[in-house]
Amino acid sequence: MKVALFSSQKYERAFFTEAANAYPHIEITHLEHALKMETVYLASGFDAICVFVNDDVNACVLAELAELNVKFIALRCAGFNNVDIDAAHALGIQVVRVPAYSPEAVAEHCMALILTLARKTHKAYNRVREENFDLNGLLGFNIHNKTVGVIGCGKIGQSLVSILNGFGAHTLVFDPNVGEGSYTKVSLQMLFEQSDIITLHCPLTESTHHLLDDAAFQKMKTGVMVINTSRGALIDTQACIKALKSRKIGYLGLDVYEQESELFFKDRSEDIIQDDDFIRLSGFPNVLITGHQGFFTKEALTEIASITISNLNALDCGQVSPNSV
Repeated sequence: MKVALFSSQKYERAFFTEAANAYPHIEITHLEHALKMETVYLASGFDAICVFVNDDVNACVLAELAELNVKFIALRCAGFNNVDIDAAHALGIQVVRVPAYSPEAVAEHCMALILTLARKTHKAYNRVREENFDLNGLLGFNIHNKTVGVIGCGKIGQSLVSILNGFGAHTLVFDPNVGEGSYTKVSLQMLFEQSDIITLHCPLTESTHHLLDDAAFQKMKTGVMVINTSRGALIDTQACIKALKSRKIGYLGLDVYEQESELFFKDRSEDIIQDDDFIRLSGFPNVLITGHQGFFTKEALTEIASITISNLNALDCGQVSPNSV
């Protein structure tokens, strides 16, 4: 099986090489280009492609892949909102994913964003490097006894709940698909109204697109902290900027961004960023943005590579993968 791995990054190649050692019949070719209509021709001669979160696998791209005799698509991530699954099935292209990989990695990064914003450690770090030890402007708040609303309580959400319980927070959960647990299940309305901190851990679907919009922000406490380590389009960026300007949002932590495909996973330090919304967001003093690194631990990358290669092996052997989409 010949596999074209799109959007390949240097940091992941060693993990995929090691994982593929047990399957010599699987040949991985790393391509730095993201998959989109302009680059789909690079899949010529391959049996399968491997894609990541910002590769665009829409119906038109899928049609071209089918013309190139690509039979399989392996997502090296959990979410599959960037793939037109119905179109893939209609074309006879099988799709697999990595449904879970070290959920603790994302949950811990989420907690890092919460703590950094709450205690302003990123600002303190910069001050001390300039030999400025003034504490004015660095006043923070305890997580203990705060009410934290977790939207989506799958494996990542559950891992975060465990962490929050250790801090002594009151945890509210909105997720129609989970039962009772070490948290309080509430309606989305109640979560918005009662939470001091709101964090997103749900997939991006038609029903969750812009889940946090003008109406949602209006229901929240003034000064609420909002954290998103899931998918950028769960938040309406324009509504978010408006809520920051009115101080409805007191703290914002993002590891994902609605238009991140044109920005993240590349060195843009010498570029003039053309995305005015991103520039506006990053200019707020109470906003902390990381470049989609919530998954980025040794443990998670090992799992991602191992499960992806295992999925490809199952497809190559004509087996039904348990991770089929």
